Amino acid sequence: MKGAEWYQADEIAQEYDVKRFSRGGRLIDRREKRAVLEALGPVEDKDVLEIACGTGRFTVMLAERGANITGLDISSAMMDEGRKKARAAGVSDRIEFLRGDAARLPFPDDHFDTVFAMRFFHLADTPAKFLSEMCRVSKEQVFFDTFNDRSTRVLYNWLLPMGSRLYGREEVHRLIEGAGLTLTDASHDFVLPYGFYRKIPNRLADAFRTVDTTIGDTPLGTHLASVSYWNAHV
Repeated sequence: MKGAEWYQADEIAQEYDVKRFSRGGRLIDRREKRAVLEALGPVEDKDVLEIACGTGRFTVMLAERGANITGLDISSAMMDEGRKKARAAGVSDRIEFLRGDAARLPFPDDHFDTVFAMRFFHLADTPAKFLSEMCRVSKEQVFFDTFNDRSTRVLYNWLLPMGSRLYGREEVHRLIEGAGLTLTDASHDFVLPYGFYRKIPNRLADAFRTVDTTIGDTPLGTHLASVSYWNAHV
């Protein structure tokens, strides 16, 4: 896993949400949460596993909607931040945070109704192995996102401290098929890269987002989208 030591540092965990989801990054947070909610649908009383749960943005959100959710991550510091969120939201009884390796998930086959991962596959050194494990422990659904290799992400990828793995869509289709999954839906978004939104004030983000989605609704915009959301069934 690229940048594992960087990702697990205490100071990174404490500043992670502020650096990524303040200013114009709030828009990214809203869009990602909407993508998860639309893909997973009603989650009340469902057993859900989140791979690379980080600081618990999605974990807590789904617990608030009645899911019984396990959040798995390699960073104890990140999960400590997630536990704080869970306590503040009053949903600690619905969440188990577990340190573990996504390539060797410590669960039996078909253990969860849904397994998902956000902001994970761009760091994956063995994506086929990770996706196969997600499929193995899921009874119904696997959902994840990727960063795309024909997007503006390429322009600033080298600046990121961890680096990023970028994917072609045909490659993702092969990974999904190789894992024994069936793709049911895919959507592509963000012609303007995440890094741009993080640099601008929140009050300007919506205006740029309007331009972004207008371009994104065209064939060219779809082709240049930075992010793809993949919804697959077992």
